[in-house]
Parts: sequence; structure tokens; C-alpha cells
Amino acid sequence: MNVNGIDHIVLTVKDIDATCSFYAQVLGMCVTTFSGGRKGLSFGRQRINLHQYGKEPEPKAKKPTPGSADLCFVTTVSLSKVVEHLSENGVQIIEGPIQRTGAAGAILSVYFRDLDENLIEVSTYEIP
Repeated sequence: MNVNGIDHIVLTVKDIDATCSFYAQVLGMCVTTFSGGRKGLSFGRQRINLHQYGKEPEPKAKKPTPGSADLCFVTTVSLSKVVEHLSENGVQIIEGPIQRTGAAGAILSVYFRDLDENLIEVSTYEIP
């Protein structure tokens, strides 16, 4: 087997419409509708599929729970612009900018939470 990428992940959320609005407005993701009217959030060549808490389709995670994810997204925008955008959208940064290590090397990151309290990290590989 030669795994070479992630096609999609699934987030279990309390309110799919509110989650779509948050990720579209704050992270610039595109809301997509696919098989059976299900919703997802597309960016690059990846997608986050959304499951409504308590109504998850089968098969599903053993214990699907809103707020259990810790996700890191990479941006090509300067982190100062990311911080400005988060502030304009009323999103509280809980840590950062801070240097971390990403999958391909050093990154500069900020951390905040989404509507379900998932930990969201936005990072850039452009270290000043």
C-alpha cells in the first residue's frame, strides 16, 4: 500500500449550517453538497465532510463527538493577515503566532476554536 494523501476527513458537528458559515467566512472554504444532500467544506483538493451529531450515517467513528478534532491548515497568506482576518471576524486567538514543526518543516501558527470547540491551527511555512 502506498498512501500519499488525505482525500477527506469527517467532523461531527452540532449544527451543519452554522459550521458551514463559520468555515466559509473564517477560513474561506467552499461549502459543497454531495450524495444525498450531505454537506462538506472543500479547499484545495481536500474536503471536510460534516456529520450531524446524533444523526451520523453508517459507517461512522466509534464515538463521534463534536469538539474532538485538532486540525492544522496551511495557508500562503502571511500570518499577520490571518491574525487581522480572525480579529475582523470576532475569532479569539488562544495561542500564537508561535513557531511549531509541521509535516514539511518549520511553521508559524495561530490557534483558535471553531463553533464546536475543535482546536484549529492555521500555519504558514513562510517563517520571517
